[in-house]
Amino acid sequence: MAEPVFTDRRRAESFGSVADDYDRYRPRYPQALIARLVTSPGLCVLDVGAGTGISSAQLAAAGADVLAVEPDEQMAARCLAKGIPVERNTFEQWPPRGRTFDLVTFGQSFHWVDPDVALPKLASLLNPGGRLALMWNRITASDSTRRGLERISAEYGVTTPASTSGNNAETALQALLRRAEFTAERVEVSEHLHYSSEDWLNLLFTHSNHVVLEPAAKTELRRRLGDLIGDDGVSATNDALALICARSEVTPASRG
Repeated sequence: MAEPVFTDRRRAESFGSVADDYDRYRPRYPQALIARLVTSPGLCVLDVGAGTGISSAQLAAAGADVLAVEPDEQMAARCLAKGIPVERNTFEQWPPRGRTFDLVTFGQSFHWVDPDVALPKLASLLNPGGRLALMWNRITASDSTRRGLERISAEYGVTTPASTSGNNAETALQALLRRAEFTAERVEVSEHLHYSSEDWLNLLFTHSNHVVLEPAAKTELRRRLGDLIGDDGVSATNDALALICARSEVTPASRG
């Protein structure tokens, strides 16, 4: 069985080297999804693994009062530049100091934490009626392009952009949430996108499995993918997903 990705610290700690491209090319979340999370002004939000503040800034623009937690210095600096207060730490080591929140969000970041540590900690951070939101932008190239991209990328031991966590991974995550006494509502918002070849490749190479490639392999892979894409660019779909979770109503009988 493959080790969980959060144990691969080389990948987890690679993002600072591409912080500018990450902030420029990683997609924003569909506004309809953000609207499902910020349901009233002044909502107290903790954004975990905030990166360059993409989701943090969107939540703040919708009226939330956002605190970001981000371990990487370069990523955190870009989040702070957006006017979002940032505390630098991993979530596992971050000290709440008695603070609680109406909403805790993970945008593209929950897979970087140890769920056995994170989920019990999250339960203690939520105000009564508070929610946990796990979010992903899941961008997939059109079928005709995707097959070629996947074939070439596989030769370098990497996948194409994290189009989706996959049905099996989502099923496993839902099981983890249930065991931690969270119930999840699944919210999906789709949008159609088009990328130039350059923008698609810039996006692709902000993903950690590409960032950590050896320089020669990275250069060669980028050239081959660019040759495949050509001047037409990449048509893609973003099936953005949020699992919006609340604490389960657990009775002694339901515990078995």
